[in-house]
Amino acid sequence: MPRLIVTTRSGETREVEAQSGLTVMEAIRDNGFDELLALCGGCCSCATCHVHVDDEFLGLLPSMTEDEDDLLDSSDDRDASSRLSCQLPFTDELDGLRVRIAQED
Repeated sequence: MPRLIVTTRSGETREVEAQSGLTVMEAIRDNGFDELLALCGGCCSCATCHVHVDDEFLGLLPSMTEDEDDLLDSSDDRDASSRLSCQLPFTDELDGLRVRIAQED
């Protein structure tokens, strides 16, 4: 099972196993990271699942949609590594993916 490495807002890092086929948001939520709110449930209508993706993996991710880009514009913590985790399918190819949960806006 592929591994996902998550760093919380407080700096704690945990490696978890995640099922391929889920989104990164679902994998984070299902592994007990309560600070990732994901209020819209993955519908790309909020930005409460904002994460920063390790640069090494950015090129492996699907392109950002206009809707995702617009939602991320509302975050003060946005940078070049920002993505909405609900828009990132977690696959075997992403084994070892490192993300950091963005600061709450």
